[in-house]
Amino acid sequence: MASARRRPAARPAGRSRAREAYARVFGALRDHSRLFSEAIPLIASENIPSPAVREALLSDFGNRYAEGWPGERVYAGCEHIDRVEVECMGLARRLFRAGFADVRPTSGVVANLAIYSAFSDPGDVMIAPSIPAGGHISHGKREHAGTAGLVHGLDIEFYPFDADEMAIDVDATKKKVRALKAARRLPKIAMLGGSLFLFPHPVAELSGFFRSRKVHVNYDAAHVAGLIAGGKFQDPLREGADTMTLSTHKTLFGPQGGLVLGSKSHAEAIKRAVFPGLTSSHHIHHMAAKAVAFAEAIEFGRKYAAQVVSNARRLAEELSSQGLRVLGERRGFTESHQVAVDVWDHADGGAVERALERANIIVNRQLIPGDIRAGRNYMKPGGIRLGVSEVTRLGMRGGEMAEIARLIRSVIVDGADAARTRRAARELRKGHQRARYCFEGRRGAYDYVRLR
Repeated sequence: MASARRRPAARPAGRSRAREAYARVFGALRDHSRLFSEAIPLIASENIPSPAVREALLSDFGNRYAEGWPGERVYAGCEHIDRVEVECMGLARRLFRAGFADVRPTSGVVANLAIYSAFSDPGDVMIAPSIPAGGHISHGKREHAGTAGLVHGLDIEFYPFDADEMAIDVDATKKKVRALKAARRLPKIAMLGGSLFLFPHPVAELSGFFRSRKVHVNYDAAHVAGLIAGGKFQDPLREGADTMTLSTHKTLFGPQGGLVLGSKSHAEAIKRAVFPGLTSSHHIHHMAAKAVAFAEAIEFGRKYAAQVVSNARRLAEELSSQGLRVLGERRGFTESHQVAVDVWDHADGGAVERALERANIIVNRQLIPGDIRAGRNYMKPGGIRLGVSEVTRLGMRGGEMAEIARLIRSVIVDGADAARTRRAARELRKGHQRARYCFEGRRGAYDYVRLR
């Protein structure tokens, strides 16, 4: 008797939906690359890596673990990883003239947590900039879900701030710290640096004061690391900071990641905090890409940093001349990669952010001094923050800054048609599609790389 004919196996339920989702993900990735190839990217915390950095990120290092320190790994198979990590640390020390570098933190926030863990205990006091005065959420209070308070349990005090000068008030800070000491709440850590960061912080003016009271001084260089490396901002480790933390992907044009720098005397405390305290795998492909970016910064960083600062000042001046209220006017608007604009006379910062995005100009809303007292919040703040790191990496200079200022004014003040402004943004971007200030830049900065 002939056997019954078999029916084809039923397709597993959900396969077609999974395939559709799979396609949608890759469609969104391609659309994102297209958007940024046609937009004017002015997010101060973003940059584009070189093709070489992107190649390192695609390597098999991203599939491996290398827990511990080079030569002391928990896993086998780390021979070549160790070679790269030793190279990476050496490049970081050279770039920032530091005695010690830990390249393992996976972000600037993790780098800050390493400092909190190494040099303070939960319940200790830290003094830091408030967010409207430029501080980062990783410096913030528990009630604001700030990393320092929520994760490490630090009690946060804020620096007195001079909004006209956009600067920490040195004399008022000393007075406040003396009062905190009298109240038996002397800070264990003094955090300088931040997120809205137009001018150098008073490291030289305050470091001796803090050190004489055994307060550990850390400088968060997440935003300005590339400018420091390029000799165009300030030099915190020479000005008296004990340690410096940073992100590797803002003005320093590497992959997303973190770095902790200090002297050899800080090494063991930091190493222990980073591993096993805060990391297991430290995203080894990102570590390799950091090494590439550090080499690029040593080779090209001074020219890049000089152009960034020049572009930021030109953009600020042009915006001011167009009638917008640019902060820091009394000090020349900016000495960094950032420009801060009070837009409240036109709309809240969130509405302005959305209007500019519709015009292919990518910025972020920003709390500015006075917002909290006025009852504003981060969703509807008084300002926007602009950064020129990425457009500078694309080769833009003063003439393009003037054109960008004109487009921004047309949106904020004139309510220009978004479609018309998008066309102008695309036209401006046509000649600026490759990363500059790097060893190899033949591939487009926003090229979508297909491996499938």
